Amino acid sequence: ERIFISSVQKEFAAERLALRAYIHGDPLLRRFFDVFLFEDQPATDQRADQLYLDQVARSDIYIGLFGHSYGYLDPQCMSPTEREFDAATSLGKHRIVFVKGNDDANRDPKMAALVHKAGEQLIRRRFSSTVELTSNVYASLVDRLERTGKLRTRPFDASACPNATLADLSDDKLKLFLATAASQRSYALRAGTPMSAALAHLNLLDAGAPTHAAVLLFGAAPQRFLISSELKCMHFHGTGVQKPIPSYQVFKGSVFELIDQAVDFVLSKLDARVGTRSASNQAPLAYELPREAVAEAVVNAVMHRDYASNGSVQVMLFSDRLEVWNPGELPAGMTLEQLSRPHPSIPRNPLLAEPMFLSRYAEKAGSGILDMIALCAAGGLPAPGFRQDGANFVQTLWRATADKDAGLSAQLPAASAVAPVIGEATGEATGEATGEATGEATGEAVAQLPAEVRKMLKVMDEPSTRQFIMHLLDLRHDDHFRTAYIQPALQAQVVELTIPDKPTSPNQKYRLTAKGVAMRRFLLDAAQGARNP
Repeated sequence: ERIFISSVQKEFAAERLALRAYIHGDPLLRRFFDVFLFEDQPATDQRADQLYLDQVARSDIYIGLFGHSYGYLDPQCMSPTEREFDAATSLGKHRIVFVKGNDDANRDPKMAALVHKAGEQLIRRRFSSTVELTSNVYASLVDRLERTGKLRTRPFDASACPNATLADLSDDKLKLFLATAASQRSYALRAGTPMSAALAHLNLLDAGAPTHAAVLLFGAAPQRFLISSELKCMHFHGTGVQKPIPSYQVFKGSVFELIDQAVDFVLSKLDARVGTRSASNQAPLAYELPREAVAEAVVNAVMHRDYASNGSVQVMLFSDRLEVWNPGELPAGMTLEQLSRPHPSIPRNPLLAEPMFLSRYAEKAGSGILDMIALCAAGGLPAPGFRQDGANFVQTLWRATADKDAGLSAQLPAASAVAPVIGEATGEATGEATGEATGEATGEAVAQLPAEVRKMLKVMDEPSTRQFIMHLLDLRHDDHFRTAYIQPALQAQVVELTIPDKPTSPNQKYRLTAKGVAMRRFLLDAAQGARNP
């Protein structure tokens, strides 16, 4: 079917090109639809407004993009945009109208009247970004295919999840998403919106049942229905896959939780450097791989993976690189070379992509990989690599040097070079008990601490809440922080509760023990010695 996109061209130039690229690039939509854009027409002896009307007559579907501007007026004081809408109406064309923005206060009065006229004849959808627009267009065109009988099975993320009901979704997860989307993207819906209404607004219902995308986003236990949606994280000390695997975790939860847990896992294994307090009272923590680049790679894998595959997303950290694998291939027509220059975003799972954009897990369409490349360049790191390995797409972020995780000796000077400094700095002030603790603060003793605990010690210089420590470490997921950081630190007796008889007190904080203070001093002195040999 032929699609005619009507708009005030100057206002929607980018959106029109993005829609064409999206429809022509999507494996499903390009089988059924072609897009007319005036920009594609050769010079001809015909008035532009008449050409537009002729194309409306020749098209099967009219898509109207209504913004704030009304456009130039013809002798009858009417814009081409309204004439095209009227022509599509009189010719009985299938009409789909999208209105930009939730506020009509600044809209041209004539455009506001056109929006109102369209609203009296059909259901309009509002949008605030290109990602939201493409998601809505996708849902509308798929609905068109189903209603005309050309498509009998909906795309995976848009089809109902077998045996799942609204009761299998989490109200708390939806509430958190809506609050985040409202604050990050000024999303129209607010926390407290009923589940069914929110899902309908996001096109996440299929005949009243939650879709696969709804379960992945807000399911109380998504892996109950989609087993392979779990995410596997592995850490190897060398440059190859070798067993036994030193650290191997399988994460479950919503796509948001999977991303947070995977990013926290990687950060917990990376080298980190504590900066100075020149900019704030808290010394910043800089990871050897930019957190944003790591997050972008994981988001790409989770958002663009093939969920119909039995494979899972795998995040593997080696001594020289981070590799993120996901089932699926690049969209047809997209090449690996195109990824390193501006390119349109063609999401495999568009109904999954929009909520991730609204909650700021994903940024502007087509810019994520470019941002990743820029972040690595700014950090003095090699350019990321991308490759297709069979049925899997692989992203690689290169670490600054190899063998960073071969052992603590790669990061710290010899224990004998630092231990005397600790004894002089703390032994006299704290007495015999502390002297015993500092005596244990040798390279061997510190090396026995998990990497996560060592990293936490570096940023703890005063009693702090769990949330504040997570903020200092740039971590997101509570459960991972509790099991990988807090519990091992308590067991190693380097951290203690400030209110030990009330572990769940809202005023609870964590502070370093004498042993923790000594080990923190050792870590910081060793890091300073490594920077100034």
